[in-house]
Amino acid sequence: MKYTVHQAKTNLSRLLGQASAGKEVIIARKDQPVAKLVPIGPARKKRTPGRLAGQIVCAPDAFAPLTDRELSDLGFK
Repeated sequence: MKYTVHQAKTNLSRLLGQASAGKEVIIARKDQPVAKLVPIGPARKKRTPGRLAGQIVCAPDAFAPLTDRELSDLGFK
């Protein structure tokens, strides 16, 4: 539905209800659309530090210094 700014100011609660129900709400100045109300969706779950502990494994030499050949292949020597 399309509403003028004045209509939107007067009926904001109703328009928010329509938007959260999935209906498209357009706000216009004169006949020019300037905004669209859309629902933002459910809040994200909070992150839990350490949730993947023990599930991610690195190779033992993952942080070892690169060999001369590896450095050369990468263009550093």
